[in-house]
Amino acid sequence: MNLREYFGKMRGTTRGSPPRVSNGEIFWSWIGAFLGIAAVAWVNHLFFEGLDLSLMIGSYGASAVLVYGAVRSPLAQPRNLVGGHMLSAIVGVLCWKLLNQNMWLAESVAVATSIALMHATRTLHPPGGATALIAVIGSPEIHRMGYLYVLLPATIGPLILLAVALLVNNVPASRRYPEIWF
Repeated sequence: MNLREYFGKMRGTTRGSPPRVSNGEIFWSWIGAFLGIAAVAWVNHLFFEGLDLSLMIGSYGASAVLVYGAVRSPLAQPRNLVGGHMLSAIVGVLCWKLLNQNMWLAESVAVATSIALMHATRTLHPPGGATALIAVIGSPEIHRMGYLYVLLPATIGPLILLAVALLVNNVPASRRYPEIWF
């Protein structure tokens, strides 16, 4: 491949912008995301407020986009949602424990390895990369959790998002979730 072909790839395609979704799709995406994040926040408030534990992490915002806004995407399916966060959390904690003396290395190895592991296990879920990164760059409370981070928040949170997705995404006739379980 010559340089012209290489840089030519960066122009994109001529397909244009994706089509606009219906108002109903926008509504149900909003309802699902609101209820899913609210459920995680509510459980966090009930059981973890006042402790050095948190059930809410930033990568759940991105999971909500997929699970409630792109319900048919392979990246939004239950195996990917739960497995992607869980495996990435393991990788992130391991990278923090082994490489925290070189944060740039711990951060980059955590994200890259979580992507490779998700690919290898067919659990690719882009927010998983953020879950791995949070394990490395997180607060001292996150670091003190160690492998408990894999359970709280990285497994329980996605399971709550999944429960809400199952309930909400199947209300309108135009939606079906999941497309596949495993």
